[in-house]
Amino acid sequence: MNETKTPDSEPPNPDTAADAEPSSRAPADSALPVWLTTLPETLRPYAALARLDRPIGTWLVMLPAFASLAYTRIETGFFWIDIWWDVLIAIGAITMRGAACTWNDIQDRDFDASVARTARRPLPAGDVTVRQAYIFLALQIFVAFIAWLCIPLDAKIVALLALPLIGAYPFMKRVTWWPQVWLGFTINWGVLVAAAMATHVSLGTVILYLGFAAWTVGYDTIYAMQDREDDALIGVKSSARLLGEQTILGAFCFYLAATAFFGGAVAANGATRLGALTVIAFMGHAVWQVYKMNQDDENALMVFKSNAWAALILVLGFTVTAII
Repeated sequence: MNETKTPDSEPPNPDTAADAEPSSRAPADSALPVWLTTLPETLRPYAALARLDRPIGTWLVMLPAFASLAYTRIETGFFWIDIWWDVLIAIGAITMRGAACTWNDIQDRDFDASVARTARRPLPAGDVTVRQAYIFLALQIFVAFIAWLCIPLDAKIVALLALPLIGAYPFMKRVTWWPQVWLGFTINWGVLVAAAMATHVSLGTVILYLGFAAWTVGYDTIYAMQDREDDALIGVKSSARLLGEQTILGAFCFYLAATAFFGGAVAANGATRLGALTVIAFMGHAVWQVYKMNQDDENALMVFKSNAWAALILVLGFTVTAII
């Protein structure tokens, strides 16, 4: 997923940025620049590579998997083992999201060096070498591997199937106008893994996964609106560039598709009342997002980040439904 600057981080000042030491600066697109620069100098570039200073991406990986586990338990209720599954989901989300971002930065280092907001990322800024980035990538995968050893066999197999998706993602923006679709299928793979951890991957779970994938295309299309000019200059493709002035409408269409999939998923699981209320609440949040975007395109980053709340609506709704 492309990362963008936040209100917490100002664009680099060309008169001072060149004079600052790399270890004393946060990347221009860091969401937590103060936190990042308080870390020991040796750790800062690795925290930036793993996007630990931008936790929204981790939430957008983790919350759909939490929602899937709760969705799966609607028929059976929760078990004590689900606390352990949630812990493993959290570890997997943090490490694999960090590994995916590191892999993406390795492949995109030349692109990043050509864009002002990403030029101070660890690789183009020279804070780490490519070799060091690969070592850090291996370390994150190793930690994820330890968590992988603790899940059931079916879930192990499902989790492994995500590796080709993760590996190919950095190259999608070079070959297709819809890298957001590939991202949607990749970032939400935890939905299927969580279901396999709890019981098995059912038809309802697949429908739920498609809903999260469509939702991701919507919010990442909004996210990509901020990079359209830079993307055009360096030849990077995106749905936001393709849709042009119809980007907000296009994103809303994907939100509608996501709502339809979520509705189908709760119907498949027999959670018609509370499940329907949950889906309606999710749709209400989607309408609010479009309203804010129609007010001002500069709201794109804020609207994108608000999708953590959209996912949380589904987590809480499915959790309450499973408990009741």
